[in-house]
Amino acid sequence: MPDIISLILWPIKWVIELILVAFHSMWTFFGLDPNAGVTWVLSIVGLVIVVRAALIPIFVKQIKSQRRMLEVAPQLKKIQDKYKGKKDQFSREAMSRETMELYKKTGTNPLSSCLPLLLQMPIFFGLFSVLNDAQHDKAGVGVFTQDLANSFANAEFLGAPLKGTFIGAMNGEYPWQVMVIAATMIVLMTASQFITQLQIVSKNMSPETKASPMFRQQRIMLYLLPLVFAFSGVAFPIGVMFYWLVSNFWTMGQQFVVIRNMPTPGSEAAKAREERLARKGKLVVEEKSPTQTEIEATEAKKTQRQQPVSKARAKKQGK
Repeated sequence: MPDIISLILWPIKWVIELILVAFHSMWTFFGLDPNAGVTWVLSIVGLVIVVRAALIPIFVKQIKSQRRMLEVAPQLKKIQDKYKGKKDQFSREAMSRETMELYKKTGTNPLSSCLPLLLQMPIFFGLFSVLNDAQHDKAGVGVFTQDLANSFANAEFLGAPLKGTFIGAMNGEYPWQVMVIAATMIVLMTASQFITQLQIVSKNMSPETKASPMFRQQRIMLYLLPLVFAFSGVAFPIGVMFYWLVSNFWTMGQQFVVIRNMPTPGSEAAKAREERLARKGKLVVEEKSPTQTEIEATEAKKTQRQQPVSKARAKKQGK
């Protein structure tokens, strides 16, 4: 199994090393010390920018998919209510079939919101593997030579080796500065993740969504994800945490821009945007697409039996 994982991560590590070394060479060209911790930190920041910029199209696709999921939420709830309390195999299969047909009909995918995170995980594991190899003075699979591995392994940021971990510092392997910097970064990572989730839950959800099971799941994620950062961060090298922290800041800023400029219809963020546009005189009333309830009401009116009208009454109405 480890050989399979190494085989999968090999091309990812090769690209990561190429980007990392390219930025390291650029900062060195501009006069920074090639063996300084700040040079390697800035190289990691450059890596984050390249990776997250490449994921922007996928993020936009994720936003559009989330919009469609919100639109089909009432129809999805009807299917769930239809089979509520039915636990037999036939009912479960029928519910699953109708749900999949709804997703196919509307072009939605409940897993698409996880796509950017899933795509980042191999990159994160690849970076962890690269830095972990450097921590043990091991050369990479590509342009990350032995000399660069030695440079990274001995690089310090504010007195803390980039290869140091909070747990390692507690065991006396690294100086006390590692604990201070690692603890600070863990707090910042936890706070940035919490703020990012809070933006979504408090400002970018419509009243219909807040009444659905999706909102309860988001509330759970609001507190669960920061805890993941808090407990897992103590075991990661500072170099890896720099990548994680900068990536979190990117996500927080990106989410702020999206919520401000492309908010969910009916949410508090959408109302705030309308107020801003109204104050500037730029509010354009968009033609809203009919909701599922409005469509059903229209169809019901069409199918209602027309009441017979007498000739005298018809003649009177004609006047």
